[in-house]
Amino acid sequence: MTDCIIIGSGLAGISAALTLKANGKNFLLFGKKQLSDKIVKAESIRNYPGLFNVSGQAFCEALQSQLKKEEIEIKTEKVSGVYAMKEKFTVTTQEGGMYESASVILACGVESVKPIEGEIEFLGRGVSYCATCDGFLYKNKKLGVICTNGEMEHEVEYLAELASEVYLVALYKNVTIKKDNVTVIKKMPRKIVGEKRVESMSFASAPTETLPADLPIDGVFILKDSAPPSVLVGGLETENGLVKVGVGMATNIVGCYAAGDCTGRPYQYTKAAGEGNIAAHSVTEYLRNLQK
Repeated sequence: MTDCIIIGSGLAGISAALTLKANGKNFLLFGKKQLSDKIVKAESIRNYPGLFNVSGQAFCEALQSQLKKEEIEIKTEKVSGVYAMKEKFTVTTQEGGMYESASVILACGVESVKPIEGEIEFLGRGVSYCATCDGFLYKNKKLGVICTNGEMEHEVEYLAELASEVYLVALYKNVTIKKDNVTVIKKMPRKIVGEKRVESMSFASAPTETLPADLPIDGVFILKDSAPPSVLVGGLETENGLVKVGVGMATNIVGCYAAGDCTGRPYQYTKAAGEGNIAAHSVTEYLRNLQK
């Protein structure tokens, strides 16, 4: 069992990892090899102390170099759940991994695509964020798939192998999937509709010439870079999709801390780095108290 699991490889997660390393703690850092799409895509960073007019790409390369020197590796498995037990957490991934730690730091950022009406209400009743976890439930059924990133097309293809029909709402350019049972839609649905379970995706107007505005489906998979924190961690207190934190970046769950954009504005690199550092120090203090 590790001392801590950090979820997210943006600046908050990296800052937390570096601080835990300096404090002599063992931990796992889950995220992307390229660290953060938000940083990489930045044309120019001007408000980070010690850096002026540096590109996001150059900043990421500097961060990657620092992680390498500190021998901090990034696990690229996609976290699907965080479960609080007695004095420990179990973290599961979409790839089938299961890890235990004494504490958790949520640094998973904030999604640019807000939940649509019905998304949270029907979670577990036809709405899922994990293709490999729940795809088998929809064999030979009709699925809606909302995908925010082309890097997740392999998950769409997996679902297409199971389902009879897949209606792919692609929120990215250059769709490469070419399967007979996949219909690409470029309009975002207004809401997910149903009574006890998902029954349809509703659009403001017909999404294609051949499909109705109220499209009958058996389930919806929403493929984002990360699921909302409240979905990842059962019982986590949030407000307007953001994690509520108190002193030391502590959440309402003992041993669970949050840092960076997922805690709210301002969405700035300096704020993320500072909160990651604070969360890591809080984890160190928490672990010290556990040993007493």
